[in-house]
Amino acid sequence: MKILIIDKVHFSLKNELTKLGFTCDEDFDSNYSQIKDMIGKYDGLIIRSRINVDINFLNSCKNLKFIARYGAGLENIDLIEAKKRKIQIISSGEGNKQAVAEHCIGMILTLFNKINTANIQIKNKIWDRKSNIGIEISGKTFGILGYGNTGSALAKCLSGFDCKILVYDKFKSNFSNEYIIECNLDEIYKQADIISLHIPYNSSNHYYFNDIFLDNMNKPFYIINSSRGKVVNMNTINKGIISKKILGACLDVLEFEDNSFYEKNTSKFKYMDKLFERNNIIFTPHIAGITYESYKKLSHILIKKIKTIVAKI
Repeated sequence: MKILIIDKVHFSLKNELTKLGFTCDEDFDSNYSQIKDMIGKYDGLIIRSRINVDINFLNSCKNLKFIARYGAGLENIDLIEAKKRKIQIISSGEGNKQAVAEHCIGMILTLFNKINTANIQIKNKIWDRKSNIGIEISGKTFGILGYGNTGSALAKCLSGFDCKILVYDKFKSNFSNEYIIECNLDEIYKQADIISLHIPYNSSNHYYFNDIFLDNMNKPFYIINSSRGKVVNMNTINKGIISKKILGACLDVLEFEDNSFYEKNTSKFKYMDKLFERNNIIFTPHIAGITYESYKKLSHILIKKIKTIVAKI
């Protein structure tokens, strides 16, 4: 069985698959059209997010048995068309769930304790304790939207912070446990001091967090987004920050994410420069799920899942 790997992954993935008898080719440079032209001879495809596996691409997948996503999101794969062609889809979101959870906590702790601003002040020889007084997660109500791999990992990490953890997931029920309370969205609106988004991106979730969501919130709150940039309307963030309905934001993802993100964001959203200047907004470049540990875990999970699927073919 021949597998094509088109994005850089941990070396153990190719090594272990080769030991299992698979022929693994790597191509990190060819573009969409070039990969489309060669994919017909492969039985498996391992991707991250470099190309979109759309219907046009899938039309060339004459022998493809599976597509394995090195990560969690599947928005760059036409799942409906893949299913019609009986192509198995494999994700590995379990591999970086802990990394995402810890990153979310790291961001909110940095914001709450003003670590980012205090660090800059100290490096500029400024000793200012009074303006850097922090607040605690303890005693707050933390609302988690989405109880999949990352949402559940975050809830577990938060269990030691002595906060109330509310969780809403429209596709799941009866998942309350000793440290979380399952609830509906209205309870999130009423109670949450902090909201963290852990939902996939698709057409129905485009700008899930929007002006209506903002208006529905009963009190000022903080927001964390480590899911996908297009889940959050940045104009809504801007409005909320100006009105002080949003007390602060931790954003690991943006609507545009590549080396020209700044130009793209500022050309469409004129207020981005102002958001970049605010001390109560923390940005990171979509790195929540990237750790040395998760990079390896993702490979191990894909190896196990590929073995299981191939055994059934």
